Amino acid sequence: MLTIDVLMPAASDGYAPLAAEALAGYRDAFARQGVTIAPRPWDAGPGDGAATLALFAWGYHLDVMRWEAMLDAWPSDRLLFNPADLLRWNTCKTYLQGLEAKSIAIVPSLFCDADAASVAAAFAHFDTDQLVIKPQVSGGSYRTERLRPGMPVTPLPDAIIQPFLSAVVEEGELSQLFIDGEFSHAVCKVATGGDFRIQPQFGGRLSPVNPDAEARALADRVIAALPQIPLYARVDLIRLADGSLALMELEAIEPDLYTDHCPQVRDRLASAVVQRLR
Repeated sequence: MLTIDVLMPAASDGYAPLAAEALAGYRDAFARQGVTIAPRPWDAGPGDGAATLALFAWGYHLDVMRWEAMLDAWPSDRLLFNPADLLRWNTCKTYLQGLEAKSIAIVPSLFCDADAASVAAAFAHFDTDQLVIKPQVSGGSYRTERLRPGMPVTPLPDAIIQPFLSAVVEEGELSQLFIDGEFSHAVCKVATGGDFRIQPQFGGRLSPVNPDAEARALADRVIAALPQIPLYARVDLIRLADGSLALMELEAIEPDLYTDHCPQVRDRLASAVVQRLR
């Protein structure tokens, strides 16, 4: 059987046991394709497998310099899914500016250092009474804050400042999953309990959903606008105050594929990996 390495959290990362549990759910799907999957901490670099899958490289944002150095040094003869240059492009959320330049609607954003002056200017610029501030390299709502006028500002270099969108607690955020450029399934993520973060650890509620034609068309355009067609990707959309849909985030590094809501996605991913190895 072929062996494929799967990049996992660094051994010291508290999420390592959870990632190991998640990886176990993929073993049977890959075995049906004649593939064994072997965990490998992402900070250990390339292993000896036939290819490497970066699906569980959780925690890379906590040591971004090492992460980017690893990607820059990735050997050209060692297959990495998604490819190293695509992963590096997706590491910093300034990629949103590149997609906006390709006529993809994104959530209105300011890319700057966050301090008292820039936050005050953002309230005026967006004509809003609530802002969301987060790092340009982040994951799982790391260091993400929701601010109202007069609240203290925690300085944050290389930040994204956006208007808070009420849709996150009403309609929710729509996540569409793609395998090898093809739509697989979608979930809706709604913040609950007074929080604005949609992750389950913050009380977010997830449910399967069938995207309408508008949402599907925008997600397809996002995938088509990427530098390369990804083996796997998640496209997060949200409704703006004017009723239109916009891209919140494109995740091509370590997206949760929401296997609880679509167990078949494991087989789809395994099959796509084997097709790319041929």
